[in-house]
Amino acid sequence: MAINKYSVKVTPTAKSRVDSVDFSNIPFGKVISDHMFVADYDGKQWVNPRIEPFGAIEMTPANLALHYGQSIFEGMKATKFNGVPHLFRPEMHARRLNISAERMCMPTFPEDLFVQALEMLVELDSEWIPEIEGNSLYIRPVMFATDEYFGVHASEKYKLVIFTGPVGPYYAKPVSLWVEEVYTRAAQGGAGEAKCAGNYGPALLPAQRAKMAGYDQVMWMDAVEKKYVQEVGTMNLFFYMDGKIVTPATTGTILRGITRDTLTTLLKDWGYTVEDRLLSIAEIADAHGRGALHDCFGAGTAAVISHVSSITWRERRMELPPVDEQHREVSFRLKNHINRLRAGLESDEKYRWLHSCANSGVMELAGAQEMAG
Repeated sequence: MAINKYSVKVTPTAKSRVDSVDFSNIPFGKVISDHMFVADYDGKQWVNPRIEPFGAIEMTPANLALHYGQSIFEGMKATKFNGVPHLFRPEMHARRLNISAERMCMPTFPEDLFVQALEMLVELDSEWIPEIEGNSLYIRPVMFATDEYFGVHASEKYKLVIFTGPVGPYYAKPVSLWVEEVYTRAAQGGAGEAKCAGNYGPALLPAQRAKMAGYDQVMWMDAVEKKYVQEVGTMNLFFYMDGKIVTPATTGTILRGITRDTLTTLLKDWGYTVEDRLLSIAEIADAHGRGALHDCFGAGTAAVISHVSSITWRERRMELPPVDEQHREVSFRLKNHINRLRAGLESDEKYRWLHSCANSGVMELAGAQEMAG
């Protein structure tokens, strides 16, 4: 591994806040680590990559991102075993960030610099990684426009920020789903496949309505016929039915989840039949009626796997089998395997999905900065 391939200035915090954190009780998304990586796009190239103490960023009300939504992000996790922090498939996150950037008319970011920034940032804040089973260090890269005018136009300048925070499980219990047939998440030709901010704001009202009606999340249908399953909340969906695993096809309206890709790879290697295709809610209801719907679960970075307890479609409530290892053998096996992989308890020799953050050079740079100070 090359040490500091790109020149990244490191300014360590004067005093870490890590001792103030109760790692046995971490609310998801509310605790933020000491440092952040920042880089700026000056209209021609990315400049001034740096790691500095986490803090506020000055912004004017004329910032284009606030008006026209040029904002994209990623979500990933780091774990630690044998004292070494590890990332999970960071190259795929770098690639997906750039796919989102291209869709939103934003500059791509050098993928090798992205991975280097992750290595350095995570190693520097490695004490923030919880070593409790099921917990991790969540990593949030976000890129947004920084031009200051209010004409409808793609910005010329941008900022990329990566920050982190320790998290526990995203969902503490299995979720009940409401099949949403009024609102839609994305339409063909839209930006549903991009991980952009504009995909998430419009989803808040339907999710709130579902919760007020007694459900945990919404199951999205297609925008045209309202019959084909898309996603659940912000996750990809999997169904174990009639002895096969079926997941809705990514036809441009569904995020190409990295956890989704990981699960389908494992399932195929384990000998399961996996179908990536259009899947109607009527087909799911039919399988449930025949007793052939054995499992349903969401898949995403935050939750890894979220078990579904029930699906309500119009007046019909479909209860799924009990959420235990006996009745949900597929989802439990997948979740256990990934958690063990991230904890260093499962061999990664075949896939090489784990990426060590050791020897990134950041500690030497931070030490040199402290001495200079």
